[in-house]
Amino acid sequence: MNLPTLRQLHYLVTVVELCHFGQAAERCFVTQSTLSSAIQELESLLGVQLLERTKRKVIPTPLGRELADKARQIISMTESLVLDAQVDRQPLSGELRLGVIPTIGPFLLPRVLPGVRRNFPRLELYLLEDQTHNLIERLTTGELDCAILALPFDLGGLEYQVFWKENFMVAFPKDHPLGQGGPIASRDLPGNELLMLEKGHCLRDHALAVCHMKSMQKRATFQGTSLYTLVQMVSGGQGITFVPEMAVDEDFLARNQIAVRPLAEKGPHRELCLVWRASYHRKKDLALLSEAMEGLLRSGQG
Repeated sequence: MNLPTLRQLHYLVTVVELCHFGQAAERCFVTQSTLSSAIQELESLLGVQLLERTKRKVIPTPLGRELADKARQIISMTESLVLDAQVDRQPLSGELRLGVIPTIGPFLLPRVLPGVRRNFPRLELYLLEDQTHNLIERLTTGELDCAILALPFDLGGLEYQVFWKENFMVAFPKDHPLGQGGPIASRDLPGNELLMLEKGHCLRDHALAVCHMKSMQKRATFQGTSLYTLVQMVSGGQGITFVPEMAVDEDFLARNQIAVRPLAEKGPHRELCLVWRASYHRKKDLALLSEAMEGLLRSGQG
């Protein structure tokens, strides 16, 4: 089957818009005879009349106008295809759908996003926060391009690159007897005061695994939906909890009436990584993004 060419469609759209062969030829940077011949070839190919020609002007037929509208859409989609391909060749440009878990996002993103946007101004990031298993499902179905997760976790066939390692801290109420001092071993923690995130949050599983406290999860006095809620409860004297090292800075301590001590168990207690599908076509871009985040975290210049 012979199909119309993009050049023929472009000529048709231009003639229908201007209703004048000479002006259309000038806009298309071709001779009038070249443009006229291309339109005639298109009419012959389709077996229909698209233009009504008179000595003074050109009048598009109703079908000619209808096909010109469709031709505009085809040309627009083709131009978009080319632009998308060009963007895809430029490092970290265009749209990128990034997932992040709640126990990382609020502490990591403010540190790295300004620098990422400054260094890669053509990148359009779309962020989604969710629990690890949901993000992995969205990744495998193609809803997300990549995700920031914490290891250890069974990623199945997904590929990843670690960009940061950190330990856990223990948060106590400000006046808690154990609130002051250096690293504290998990065996010295009052298990009956432990506040934990609800099931599904990997921070909960990581902390319990590091401390060999799996049996303690049933004794937790409260299970929260967010780390912010747990910290507020600790601040109110309701118990103790684990917080990631990245979350603890001067502002964090100033906002919350808590004391923190490092967990004595050997680290790193968790690794932050960027995860993507093995079949994803922009792996080099994601590796570059991972390296950029690592550099920004190390330099503190996010």
